[in-house]
Amino acid sequence: MGRSWKIGAVEIHQVVEIVAPTPLGMLFPDASPERLEPLSDWLRPYFLDDQGNMILSIHAFAIRSGDARIIVDTCLGNGKTRPIPDWSDLETTFLSDLEAAGFPPASVDRVLCTHLHFDHVGWNTVRRDGKWVPTFPNARYLVGEREWAHWEEEDDPFAPQAKQDSILPIFDAGLVDLVQPDHRVNEEIELIPTPGHTPGHVSVWIRSQGAEAVITGDMFHHPFQLSHPDWTDVADVDGDQAHRTRIEFCRRFGDRPVLILGTHFAQPTAGRIVSDGDRWRFEV
Repeated sequence: MGRSWKIGAVEIHQVVEIVAPTPLGMLFPDASPERLEPLSDWLRPYFLDDQGNMILSIHAFAIRSGDARIIVDTCLGNGKTRPIPDWSDLETTFLSDLEAAGFPPASVDRVLCTHLHFDHVGWNTVRRDGKWVPTFPNARYLVGEREWAHWEEEDDPFAPQAKQDSILPIFDAGLVDLVQPDHRVNEEIELIPTPGHTPGHVSVWIRSQGAEAVITGDMFHHPFQLSHPDWTDVADVDGDQAHRTRIEFCRRFGDRPVLILGTHFAQPTAGRIVSDGDRWRFEV
C-alpha cells in the first residue's frame, strides 16, 4: 500500500502498482553507482539499493479536494503487453487498492495525465468483452492540448501499442478534455507547465490553507536528478528543455516548505528540495 498526506484540506493517497529495482543505465547513460556515491548519504536506502540499482516506483496519486475525486497518472494497467518484461502483462491489485483508498472507479470525476507515456496512461482503460474501455466512466480525462498535438502524430517509442489500448479509447468515448498547461482544476489544484520530458508535460500544483505540494510527473524520474539535472535521461523528448525545466523548478520550489511528490520516487516518495552547495538534494 502507499502513503497518504494532507495538504491543508486536500487529501492525497498514493496507490502503488509495482516497485522495480532498475539498472541506472536503462534511463541514465551518464549515471553509475560510482558517480552517485557522493550522494549516497541521502539516496540510500530509499532510492538506491545495495547493488547500485535505482528503485523506481510506479504509482498513482488519488486526490480528494472538496467534492472532486481526482487520479493523477494511471500507471501501467493489467493485461497490457509492453516491451519491458517486468512491466508487461501485469495482474496487480491496483483497482482494489484504489477502492480501498476510497476511490472506486465510478466515483472518480477527473483523471489528470501529466503526459502520455505508456506507464502513465495504462489504467485509463480496462479490457471488457474483448475491448479496451474507460476505467473511470464518470470522469473527464484531462490531457494537455500541446501534449496531444505531439502524440496524435507519434507513437510512444517505448510502447507503440499504448495509444491503441490506453489513449484512443478514452477519445472514442468522448471523455477527453484538452487543456492548457496552466489549467486550473479548482481553487486548490492547477497544472503548471514543465516541458521537456515530453512537449506538453505538466506537473500538478496543490495549494490549500497555506500549504503547498507539487506532483512532479516525469520531470524527475529519480531524486538524483536534483543534483544532476543535466545528465541525459533517454526518455526525454527534448533533453535540453528538460534540463532547463529541472533547474527552473528547483529554483522556484527549492528551500521552501513545498512538499514534492515524485511520480516515480520510491517510498517515502515525498520530501523537500533543499540546496546543497551549488546543487540540490531531496530531503525526506
